Amino acid sequence: MRVVLDTNTLVSALLSPHGPPRRLLDDARAQVFELCSSPVLMAELLDVVSREKFAKRLATAGLTPLGIVGEIRRLATMATPTDVPRVVADDADDDHVLACALTAQADLIVSGDKHLLKLGGQYQGIAIVTPAQAVPLVGG
Repeated sequence: MRVVLDTNTLVSALLSPHGPPRRLLDDARAQVFELCSSPVLMAELLDVVSREKFAKRLATAGLTPLGIVGEIRRLATMATPTDVPRVVADDADDDHVLACALTAQADLIVSGDKHLLKLGGQYQGIAIVTPAQAVPLVGG
């Protein structure tokens, strides 16, 4: 199964040692499913984990922004969309998640983002679910 984990899911997984997002990251590390991402999503992850509000928590965990992005990049199959259609009117960043999933031919998009979840549970045949919904689906 090919899965795109949205940035909010990855950040939650990194900051909390328990819960569905961490379980999904652990499953990606164990290659239970194929994690898919894109250069744009990696840049967004770097931007978010570099924010001052996360600095102390990451340092306490022995993590650095570049180290985090490096690990995810190594774990993920990278997809580079050539086209990013406007789908989510309220948040253009979410369009990159959808474009990545399409290009990677993902089976699942995992996100806590309300804009993505409002798309009715799927986008062009790719299921969009919360981390809690994804855990039993990936089979880890």
